[in-house]
Amino acid sequence: MKVIVALGGNALLRRGEAMTSANQRENVKHAARSIAELVTAGHQVTVTHGNGPQIGLLALQSAAYDTASAFPLDLLGAETEGMIGYLIEQELENALGPEHKVATLLTQIEVDPRDPAFGNPTKPVGPVYEEAEARKLAQARGWTVKPDGAKFRRVVASPKPKHIPDTAIIKLLLDHDVTVICAGGGGIPVVRRPDGSLVGVEAVIDKDAASCLLATDIETDALLLLTDVDRVYLNWGTDEQQGLGKVSLDELSRHEFAAGSMQPKVDAACKFVKQTGGIAGIGRLEDALGILEGRAGTLVST
Repeated sequence: MKVIVALGGNALLRRGEAMTSANQRENVKHAARSIAELVTAGHQVTVTHGNGPQIGLLALQSAAYDTASAFPLDLLGAETEGMIGYLIEQELENALGPEHKVATLLTQIEVDPRDPAFGNPTKPVGPVYEEAEARKLAQARGWTVKPDGAKFRRVVASPKPKHIPDTAIIKLLLDHDVTVICAGGGGIPVVRRPDGSLVGVEAVIDKDAASCLLATDIETDALLLLTDVDRVYLNWGTDEQQGLGKVSLDELSRHEFAAGSMQPKVDAACKFVKQTGGIAGIGRLEDALGILEGRAGTLVST
């Protein structure tokens, strides 16, 4: 089976953990073991990943050096794609052995320059702040900040992915039995100029939406959206909380979830199933194979 594994930011850096290289590498080791189980079971795997905490940190570092010459988000996205991809690639090679081929591809993803998201930033990046500090940083650096739970976080534009110019390269690698790590952090956001050339833009594409587009383009059978929650829950955090196991597209589409966390995964899962007739799973990183086989997590089908 052809499978896309989309690793959430919380799967790579757990909630409350310091953003150190040691912590990230340790979490990537766990991710690599789970992905290796899928490969060993005979599935062809493509890996995508989030980058919210990492790109936020790089943006802070860049602004601290010289706000006027801070790197734009497309360049910072490329940096995180290379950094996280390197860690996943190395740990996957360690888990699978040298005979298995793994490659990381920096992936451009085209967006519409007229997308209304550019006028309404919603994508959280970087660390959380107390409200007073967040407001101060917003004023000093021209940020938009919004609540994230009890605290505040910087938000940036998150336009919808339209087209992946690198799809042919990804297919070529897959045809040669390479496990490909691509579209990291939702890919590098670019727009097409009137002359047909591409140029980067100041945005961060939602990783789940980009993974859905990629899964459709390369004709995968399954899309796994992995995070630090074991499944999708109705009435999350209440006395009526109810976990979902195997669920139909129609049933799942009738419910709404937290906009900043579970809803993008549900939207991506439903869109993939609707467009392809494949299956989509949502659940914990360590349960990847179990989710695909219907033994864990939430599994969505027609």
